[in-house]
Amino acid sequence: MADVEETIKRIQSQKGVVGVIVMDNAGRAIRSTLDDDQTAQYSALLQTLCERAKGAIRELDSTNDLTFLRLRTKKVSVLTPLLYIL
Repeated sequence: MADVEETIKRIQSQKGVVGVIVMDNAGRAIRSTLDDDQTAQYSALLQTLCERAKGAIRELDSTNDLTFLRLRTKKVSVLTPLLYIL
């Protein structure tokens, strides 16, 4: 677990990073640098976004799978690696 904590600290130390959330496949936050309310809000929204994006990719090409999602607006960027550890 020390590697996970080191990685979170490294990401958090990057310029412009507001927070880091580590979620499981069900959208539950495992670790977060945000407060509880923000973590719950972002986790729910990101889970929905990721599921819809994965579904869209599967509809376009059933042999393909979404592994990384980047959402960029004028104000923020959200980077979401979609990793599945079995």
